[in-house]
Amino acid sequence: MTTTPEVTIADARERIDSLDDRIIGLIQERMAVSSVVQQTRIASGGRRVHLAREMEILSRYREALGKPGTSLAMTLLELCRGRI
Repeated sequence: MTTTPEVTIADARERIDSLDDRIIGLIQERMAVSSVVQQTRIASGGRRVHLAREMEILSRYREALGKPGTSLAMTLLELCRGRI
């Protein structure tokens, strides 16, 4: 038995929604961990932002996802550390 395009699309959209829920949860977890790093760095006399580390993150996302990966990483960094 073959499924209709509508069923295939509905199933795929359900899976996408589930993936999005997981991604959002991971981003929220990343934000919390980043906050700990920032607070610890500031408490020990350091700066809120570590630019060399951010460049590593941008490079990692660009290598894995191409040019759009850089934009995604910038958005994640802004969510996790706020605007510079």
